[in-house]
Amino acid sequence: KDKNINIIDTPGHVDFTVEVERSLKVLDGAVVVFCAVGGVQPQSETVWRQADKYNVPRIAFINKMDRTGANFENVLEGMKSRLGANPLPLQVPIGSEDHFEGIVDLITGKAMIFKEGDKEGGLDITDIPEKVKALASKYRHDLIVKLGEVDEHIMERYVQEKGIYPHEILEVIRKATIAGKVIPVLCGASAKNKGIQPLLDAVTEYLPSPLDLPPVKGVNPDTQEEISRKPDESEKSCALVFKIATDPFVGKLAYTRVYSGKISSGGYIFNATKNVKERIGKIVKMHANKQEIIDVALAGDIVALVGLKKTTTGDTICEEDNPIVLETMHFPEPVISMAIEPKTRADQEKLGMALHRLEEEDPTFRVTYNK
Repeated sequence: KDKNINIIDTPGHVDFTVEVERSLKVLDGAVVVFCAVGGVQPQSETVWRQADKYNVPRIAFINKMDRTGANFENVLEGMKSRLGANPLPLQVPIGSEDHFEGIVDLITGKAMIFKEGDKEGGLDITDIPEKVKALASKYRHDLIVKLGEVDEHIMERYVQEKGIYPHEILEVIRKATIAGKVIPVLCGASAKNKGIQPLLDAVTEYLPSPLDLPPVKGVNPDTQEEISRKPDESEKSCALVFKIATDPFVGKLAYTRVYSGKISSGGYIFNATKNVKERIGKIVKMHANKQEIIDVALAGDIVALVGLKKTTTGDTICEEDNPIVLETMHFPEPVISMAIEPKTRADQEKLGMALHRLEEEDPTFRVTYNK
């Protein structure tokens, strides 16, 4: 599709809430994965509230449709009752559990049948099978009614019983999703690569690109007045470091979201939060554990910077003559404490270094020495 998607996969468990928090802060949209058997779980509610806090538009994906006990409608009900969400199913599963064969696309009115055992994720597009026709037509009707509630033009066409084109439906869903009025819902079984292609299409069709979002706001550290930066590479540069990770080969990796302008490898950058100048050794694009070295990162990119010594999570980096400090992240206070001591004197230094490294990587992890 010639689109560049940056994906950050965060754990859903509440113990790793800081991972979710910092990812939501820098991402433009989210795909929330629900289990077709477990439905809306307690940690789903926590993550949902965090996404509400940052006003992140989202899509829901109901996974594990091939597992025993999978129930598509239960998950939709749970989303309404427990999350107070407005789910908008765009697909209906064809069968479930062992008989999960494919999905019906309610917008195009076609069925996608997944080829069994095809690792490439091949699918056949056919007419809707008889057994799900009634269900699909009910869901399609609900889809149009729901869109009519958020868009007058669709409501008018629906009342006058005129046809509505798929491209018009797509536009309305995109607008309503970005505004947070609806949550498009898709389904599949990701372990078998079923339903993933339509999900990636939905990410590019309904979630905002960096250009769809309002300019990022911050304050001038010298005058404290509010300033904003547009997501444009010709703007003054500004970026937020949202995670520090230790790499055995290159040392410290500073994961950074570039909001405006561009950042070049080998150049100097100003850390406006700590008021220090740093040199960027190199810029890498992360592909899971593989790294691809690039020369320049542009507005909208998510990259890792190598060579920053004093920069930590939540710092803003920008140009020295145009400083800006973006709103930093808020991390929950730790709830468990533990006392540890090294066995020997020789271990003391190693332990200190290891703890310091952990402290750099995780903002919710605090170390204090008690003499």
